[in-house]
Amino acid sequence: MILELPGRIILGLPSVIATLGLLAPLPVRAEQAAGGRETPDIDLAKLSTPPSSQPATSVKEWQAQIEASIVEITAVRVDPSPEGLNIILESKTGQLSIPTTTTEGNRLSAVIPNAVLALPEDPSFEQANPTPEITQISVTNLADDQVQVVITGANSAPTATVSNADSGLTFSIASESAPDTLAEDEDVEITVTANPEEGYAPPNASIGTRTDSPIRDVPQSIQVIPKQIIEDQQAIGLEEIVENVGGVTFLGNNDGRGLNFSIRGFDNVPVLQNGFRLFGDDSVEPEIANLERVEVLKGPASVLFGQSEPGGLINLVRKQPLSEPFYKLQIQGGNRGFISPSVDLSGPLDKEGNLLYRLNALYRREDSFRDYTTSFDRFFVGPSLTWNISDQTDVTFSLEYIKEDNPADFGTLAFGDGIANIPPSRVTNNPEDTIDKTYLKVGYDLEHRFNDKWKLRNEFSYIYDKNDYGILALPFALDEPTGTLTRVFAAQFNENNFFNLNTSLQGEFETGSIRHNIVAGIDLSRADNNGATRFSPTPEFFSFLDIFNPVYDPKPAFDTVPIAFGNDNSVNRLGVYLQDQIYLLDNLILVGGIRYDIVDRSNISIVTGVEDTQVDEAFSPRVGLVFQPTDYLALYANYSKSFNPTFETDDLGELLDAERGEGFEVGIKAELIKDRLSATLAFFDITKSNVATADPVVPFAVITTGEQNSRGIDFDISGEILPGWNVIASYAYIDAKITQDNTFPIGNDLIGVPEHSASLWTTYEIQAGDVQGLGFGVGFNFVGDRAGDLEDSFRVDSYFLTNAAIFYRRDGWKFAVNIDNLFDVNFIRSVNGGRARGIYPGEPFTIRGSISVEL
Repeated sequence: MILELPGRIILGLPSVIATLGLLAPLPVRAEQAAGGRETPDIDLAKLSTPPSSQPATSVKEWQAQIEASIVEITAVRVDPSPEGLNIILESKTGQLSIPTTTTEGNRLSAVIPNAVLALPEDPSFEQANPTPEITQISVTNLADDQVQVVITGANSAPTATVSNADSGLTFSIASESAPDTLAEDEDVEITVTANPEEGYAPPNASIGTRTDSPIRDVPQSIQVIPKQIIEDQQAIGLEEIVENVGGVTFLGNNDGRGLNFSIRGFDNVPVLQNGFRLFGDDSVEPEIANLERVEVLKGPASVLFGQSEPGGLINLVRKQPLSEPFYKLQIQGGNRGFISPSVDLSGPLDKEGNLLYRLNALYRREDSFRDYTTSFDRFFVGPSLTWNISDQTDVTFSLEYIKEDNPADFGTLAFGDGIANIPPSRVTNNPEDTIDKTYLKVGYDLEHRFNDKWKLRNEFSYIYDKNDYGILALPFALDEPTGTLTRVFAAQFNENNFFNLNTSLQGEFETGSIRHNIVAGIDLSRADNNGATRFSPTPEFFSFLDIFNPVYDPKPAFDTVPIAFGNDNSVNRLGVYLQDQIYLLDNLILVGGIRYDIVDRSNISIVTGVEDTQVDEAFSPRVGLVFQPTDYLALYANYSKSFNPTFETDDLGELLDAERGEGFEVGIKAELIKDRLSATLAFFDITKSNVATADPVVPFAVITTGEQNSRGIDFDISGEILPGWNVIASYAYIDAKITQDNTFPIGNDLIGVPEHSASLWTTYEIQAGDVQGLGFGVGFNFVGDRAGDLEDSFRVDSYFLTNAAIFYRRDGWKFAVNIDNLFDVNFIRSVNGGRARGIYPGEPFTIRGSISVEL
């Protein structure tokens, strides 16, 4: 029975009996609560008897006695100790109960009953990085007069002893490297956080400056998608992750050969891993299971990372070996035969902790929603080893191997000024067509720290990847009046070898009152590619398909199809860069940088044996300014250039000059809630010149007279609104047009870029009570209508998708169910410039469930 009294007190039956004086003083024993936490013994006599030992005779007196029994925590101190660290909760009104601690992942938590946090100025307490082993301490109010203490370790959950002393309730943390002192006047950062070890709004990123700098100190829009968002959404593809970022558009998978994205209107966005360019047009898709986070840098980025498109780039940050044992097992399943078991293991290999390992492995299988006779199959393994050579030097060796066999998917067809009225599941090549992919990456990352301000990094990676199409029916052209699709039987093989070496020196120094954060480096790379395409423009290798009533012709033997063309090309790159992040004042930061690139390209036709070479040189400057009028607001402006060689050739077979980009950006970065919720609003204007366009004199040849421009705004917000309530959202307006061309009308939209797009994802996790750890998620993705090609001969409609999730985590276990495209919307996910292929229908209703445990 429940009795609701005036105010905020709700009494159960035992409390009512005690109120009436019918229950003798009797201690109530602790009961096991959800999550393994025990509630402490509560003596009802103490609760029902005021200091004068007079029993309550009215509800009003009872409520006053209950409120008097609540202990107020008036101060939180973090003090060093010989063993490590003491966290002291002070009170002037009584003694706090000693709680039971629990661990989950790398955080230790405790809930103190019958207490409230009553700090003089702030509603809660947080301190970041008090020791190298502790990344965060937070003390927050919970419902029902409870206070939660969360202590997050850098690599594992800390160990704490809880005791009561005259100074207050004390959490004593054992630390391997205890701090010598804490500054007496150290400012205390106040915030509330539900999952401080993860969070939706990481404050730092390396992509903007090649140093681990606060995002608000960089004069460019940077968005980070951390591991928690990836896991909450159960994302399995990079395209699912980056759709959380404003201005990023997925343009398909290049006929199955690799992902293609645009940022701020410009396609062929480079994808890097830990700052290295990894994936080209003919490459396997990256594996998400091995990622700690995904960083998106918007705007030209050639100064630090070399040649790239002016829209921006995507950087994948790999998981690293941990110093404490960590074991995670997971299995995912879903509709269309989806199954994916995986493991993530890490820890030390020796007693001294000088050798650390990590192993990620995964197998994934899924049937296509299209009518292919084969499934998507992927095997991935990614071991890494860190050797801590000394306190100043360490090196990490890593390997990634991916093997997959997938359907060769060419999408659907344009018809008139829209999309052909055929089922999204219909295959326009042959249902048995496949593509086989192999990917191998090995490398190392060496870091030597001269002192706490200067360090040297040397990184190397080697990548081998190939994709091999068997004979397939390639969609070529559609005769719309008859609905007949002309297809040509063809085969293609591509093999790539990439070598990357980067050496950089990072340091901090002062010139008078001005502080500098400088990075200087040199990078070398070589890319070798050879590929051949088999086909013949003769009737015996053509096939005709009625798209409304398809009958698929059998394929010819592989050896009967001749080699039509192929290339053996190589690119040697050398880049030298220098950047200085100058703190002119505490709130005024100037970022200046310059890079010099020299690129030597060679292209040999395997049919004619003719070789063509080209050498390009470029200086790419960057300058930006950040002004921070308050601790919560940053205003910035940025100007930068980009440089990107291509393999397009003119009518004489000579390689064209490199593309050039120039971008301006101004914006605002704001912490809407201190250290918890941040937002970026940016205006940009970017121009790309030397774009390859059709030669007006020589058919089928190209020249570099094209120009494209993109301008607009993008907005991103992410973080925690309230304890347990996380959100990430974005909006972008992009006006991306052709501004100069010999073939396409000036003013036409760039391919696949929506004028308006938006996204939202939010989750809430219950923080206390019997259902603590239960959470819900909901979100949407909106993409406006898009041009299918540069001629603007057809457009694809806008779409609005709804996504949802429910999850429960407790004692290292997590159960989750995610639904994408909840209302089974029929939509076109991406277009890539062609009418006969490259138009990809989006996935229908998709459900994924997972069970995981961390040990």
